[in-house]
Amino acid sequence: MLEAKVVCEQLGCGAAESAPHGARFGAAPGPFWRDNVKCKGNESSLVECQGNALGEHNCSPGEAASVICTDSIKIRLMDGIGSCSGRVEVYYNNTWGSVCDDSWDMFDAQVACKELGCGTPKSAPGNAHFGAATSFFWLDEVNCNGTESKLSQCQSNSIGEHNCSPGEAASVICSDLTKIRLMDGSDYCSGRVEVYYNNTWGSVCDDSWDMLDAQVACRELGCGTAKAAPGNANFGAATSSFWLDEVNCNGTEFKLSQCQSNSIGEHNCSPGEAASVVCSEYATVRLINGPNPCTGRVEIHYNETWGAVCDDDWDMLDAKVVCEQLGCGAAESAPHGAHFGAAPGPFWLDNVKCKGNESSLVECQGNALGEHNCSPGEAASVICSGKNVFVCTIFQHA
Repeated sequence: MLEAKVVCEQLGCGAAESAPHGARFGAAPGPFWRDNVKCKGNESSLVECQGNALGEHNCSPGEAASVICTDSIKIRLMDGIGSCSGRVEVYYNNTWGSVCDDSWDMFDAQVACKELGCGTPKSAPGNAHFGAATSFFWLDEVNCNGTESKLSQCQSNSIGEHNCSPGEAASVICSDLTKIRLMDGSDYCSGRVEVYYNNTWGSVCDDSWDMLDAQVACRELGCGTAKAAPGNANFGAATSSFWLDEVNCNGTEFKLSQCQSNSIGEHNCSPGEAASVVCSEYATVRLINGPNPCTGRVEIHYNETWGAVCDDDWDMLDAKVVCEQLGCGAAESAPHGAHFGAAPGPFWLDNVKCKGNESSLVECQGNALGEHNCSPGEAASVICSGKNVFVCTIFQHA
């Protein structure tokens, strides 16, 4: 129950009711990352608890751990454009239900967008803007003040109590602020923080920027924990506009867009006030099991572990980035099917889609780090032409 307590509190799901064993909610379909977890109960995240090293375990799929929390309410948006607009639906008692538009306003939309990691609200339509409710209503007369982190924390009628018709479904349209990157650092996990919004990358101001904000940025990027949160354009001045200012995270959020801040684009910052982060981990690349250092199975170092790259979508553009990153000349081929041996450990990358001009493999599009559906025989490989060699001929005159 101590471990379950930490999980429920980390997710904002209230207190822990039980901590079922034996794959209560289904066997684990993928790898186990944690085993022998021992929490004290006061940790803010499960990864802060003692236990085996990440990925080190002796468990079978039927040994998956579960939790049941007191507040099992979550939300989603339906029938909108993209994942950050649509009709608001709430999951409760194993069923999705709608939210009524009685009293629905921008404060309520603010909380819904924040909970979903979708930035700030652009509008809060009622009258079934994205289609009539297809089921009953779970929430009515929602009244948020805008500072809550979850819709279930706002005042409302009792769950399921309403007087609404299908045409009164509430909706939101959020700014879809969902991507961040680090620029001009020494590796993928350090640099100036930039946010993607309205088809443009913009900077984050260092006003109020601190280690709690940096912690969230590192977590969102899959870069471990924050080591430093430099301001004053530590990794170079902002080269574009500022999208975020006065960021104020509590450190438990999963995305920077879930933290409190000024409205998107509202700032009083100069280019020299760009915020940065230095995270604890970074990805490097190596080739193994080949005849030379420039040929072999591709592996990434992440979370203190070397892991493979899946061959789904693997092609010559991906191989080009690897060869150039390693200083191994041009790519000659991009073999599939574990050409240089099956992967003995985890897969860190899958569905990699490089354009060919990236400086590192982790800058290419693809699944989130560790997210894959690959077997050991699907490891990607590369064959590079070899390291650049410069020949100097010395002429000796008589």
